[in-house]
Amino acid sequence: MSSTKDPCISVCKFADDICLGCGRSKREIRAWKKLDKSDKRTVLAEASLRLIKLGAAGRRKGK
Repeated sequence: MSSTKDPCISVCKFADDICLGCGRSKREIRAWKKLDKSDKRTVLAEASLRLIKLGAAGRRKGK
């Protein structure tokens, strides 16, 4: 994942402190704007794995 765009898709439903929309923890969501690109990429990779593990779709809302 090379993009560091905010992965929020405005779902914001949590299971065990993990957002089912983007896969980030509440702590990661709060810290997002302060993270550097490298840290953001790490969070995105971990979030993707969490969504897979949770079986969550994490899809973007239709435009």
